[in-house]
Amino acid sequence: MTDKTSADRIDALEMRATYQEESIEALNQVVTAQWKQIDSLMRQIAELGERLREAEAGRPAPASEPPPHY
Repeated sequence: MTDKTSADRIDALEMRATYQEESIEALNQVVTAQWKQIDSLMRQIAELGERLREAEAGRPAPASEPPPHY
């Protein structure tokens, strides 16, 4: 009877290990996808920042321009 209990426990542990491996793989895929998205967004932010700096550099300061109604 002890052997059957031990075999059942081993089976349960093997099933648990398999489930945990599948869960870890699924989580790894999610983390990888999120990292790719974060990387893409970081590049977009950097590009937009550069475009903003270029636009600000090409425009005179608002205080030096007369208001549009003059």
